[in-house]
Amino acid sequence: MRLATYEHAGSVGCGVVQGDGIHPFPDGTTVLDLVRSGLAAALEVGERARQTPPVPLDTVRLLPPLDPPTVRDFVAFEEHVEGVVASVGDGGGVVPQWYEAPTFYFTNPCALVGAHDDVAVPPGSELFDFELEVAAVVGRDAASPTPAEVQVFGYTVLNDWSARDLQRREMKVNLGPAKGKDSATTLGPWLVTADELEPFRDADGFLALDMRVSVNGEQVGQDLLSNMGWPFEELVAYAGRGTRVRAGDVLGSGTCGNGGCLAELWGRRGEQNPPPLRPGDVVEMTVEGIGTIRNTVVAGVDLPPVAPARPRPRRRVR
Repeated sequence: MRLATYEHAGSVGCGVVQGDGIHPFPDGTTVLDLVRSGLAAALEVGERARQTPPVPLDTVRLLPPLDPPTVRDFVAFEEHVEGVVASVGDGGGVVPQWYEAPTFYFTNPCALVGAHDDVAVPPGSELFDFELEVAAVVGRDAASPTPAEVQVFGYTVLNDWSARDLQRREMKVNLGPAKGKDSATTLGPWLVTADELEPFRDADGFLALDMRVSVNGEQVGQDLLSNMGWPFEELVAYAGRGTRVRAGDVLGSGTCGNGGCLAELWGRRGEQNPPPLRPGDVVEMTVEGIGTIRNTVVAGVDLPPVAPARPRPRRRVR
């Protein structure tokens, strides 16, 4: 089942996508409500919604499928790490620590954008980039769950827009990324329930979904989601290790390899080819079994430069 949140005639609604229409849920019902109710209950609500007249898809603006409590983004593709550290970090290769545990950072849940929304270049950035990912949505609250105890409610496409020049500066301070990843994250076009994608699961427990990204109609990258270093159940378990995960939490897979972002290609090729994103560029991502998101890059706000720190004299008395 595909669950969508949308804007239509000045109002926000949620419903089940079927064919070229969205069958609305009862007023006030959100996708997050359904996630928290559990997959079985959500599927029942969805079946009832299918009996209602649909809203044509071409008359709505698709919003992010849900309003998550948190958004974590992992770096679970070894091939991506190999290329991108040569571009954003210092040198190449994958550090031994990457293999020890799945690493993630928290990103901004207030910066989510819809499947076809415009995306502005962050202030001061000249090296704007995309990241092709799949995100899993946690299906129930859990404290320190084992992978076998994890419930994934569903999956959506995630584009982790990245200001590589801001990211590189921040990570020189051994902190971040922060403003390098803070401007926008696309989620969409809808949330596909986990049962729909089970036929793609391989013998090792990974979802073998085809992932593709193009810029201005030219394909830049293609990979399989099953090239992740850990399956999503392991990522969720690690996120909840010594703490809690909640139903509705969003966990990104991290960028896929083989051109899942421009920075990986820059690191491998030693040049900015393809070039950084510019206003007018159209980035389209398609993940098998889920759908397509398509965003146009636009000019951002023009802000003054950030003031540098003032060196302190280190006095200890007034």
